[in-house]
Amino acid sequence: MASRKASAGEFIASDVRNRLRSMILGVELKPGQRLVEDDLCERLNVGRTPVREALLLLQGEGFLSRERGWVVETVDRSQVRAIFESRAAIEAATARLAVRHAEQSELDELARLIEAMEPGETLTRGELNSLNTQFHKLIVTASKNLFLAQFHERTQFHYWMLRVPILFSESEVKETNLQHRRIFEALVNRNEDEAERAARHHVEATMAIVEPAIDL
Repeated sequence: MASRKASAGEFIASDVRNRLRSMILGVELKPGQRLVEDDLCERLNVGRTPVREALLLLQGEGFLSRERGWVVETVDRSQVRAIFESRAAIEAATARLAVRHAEQSELDELARLIEAMEPGETLTRGELNSLNTQFHKLIVTASKNLFLAQFHERTQFHYWMLRVPILFSESEVKETNLQHRRIFEALVNRNEDEAERAARHHVEATMAIVEPAIDL
């Protein structure tokens, strides 16, 4: 059976979906925020059809809900522990695989991201979240496992939205980046056990900060 080629409209809708998704994960569009199609068309400089198609895609992925209009989804805080447990398992597994498969260019980019996240740098909350997301996503990419990448994608929204209300102190930001360095060193040294252990510890340490701060 011949494969169907995607239309130009589908490519535009996919691009709009990716841009909106990045805005949600970067907290430019906040949980509970109402989205107006006309405003998005003007902001993204595209027509109504690709915006509407992108919104439907994001609704199917759990990023948006429809309640008398489009609304950025909020996280069910009763599922905090389950979200972090899922994330810890995925991060540990992908770090172990990244030890085997990471390319030098990927390791170089991870090193750059770690330096960019140092507490001394002048970063907004959104910029720091974006760098952090890039760091973890690159490790997932380096694992070369499509299925784990898909699982990671499904938990990413819930994981980062849990952190939105929490203001990390400068010392916590510094410790977080030290944890990034431990993961990175394990990747460079090709130490699977240490990479898995460091990645799991990183997620669990974040949970220890976030969970008590959330009013369940």
